[in-house]
Amino acid sequence: MSRNRRTAFRSSRASRATRAIAVAAALTAFATACTHSSGTSHAAPSQAPTTDTPGQVTVHEADVDLTITDAVAHLDSAGNGTLTMAVRNDSGVPEHLDMVGTPDAGRGAIAGAGKSGAPGSLMDAGIYLPDGTTVTFGGTGPTVTFSAVHGVTAAHTLPLMLQFGVARLVHLSARVVTTG
Repeated sequence: MSRNRRTAFRSSRASRATRAIAVAAALTAFATACTHSSGTSHAAPSQAPTTDTPGQVTVHEADVDLTITDAVAHLDSAGNGTLTMAVRNDSGVPEHLDMVGTPDAGRGAIAGAGKSGAPGSLMDAGIYLPDGTTVTFGGTGPTVTFSAVHGVTAAHTLPLMLQFGVARLVHLSARVVTTG
């Protein structure tokens, strides 16, 4: 094998190893965030939330101006229920909420509201959040439904990971209200 091919092969292995380490670190960080019980809100590593209040997070970064307020997980004793929240997008570009992750690799089921292309509707990229709008989840708006969720903290919060198209991963601790 020529020297150039050996160097390219080693470089390829090093690149794969670096990616594997990065993925492992990200998974570890998420697992740690999900078991952390301080009730603070977290954004992706490059984003800094501006509030430490459960149920709220604001992300301001380059192309992102996103505010989530009044995040409440309404759960029964089996961990079934819904998430209510208001999401304000002032980023200058449309945003989409694609996924809501819960502790223990759970996921909330998202469903849109209204006609395709309307704020809060479900599109291929997720729940549509146009620039300059506030979309309220729950009631007549889009919904997030949970089944058998685990991980409610002693502070009565539920660590969540929200995946947005532009803002990327945003960590949030929703307040928990027990239902029926």
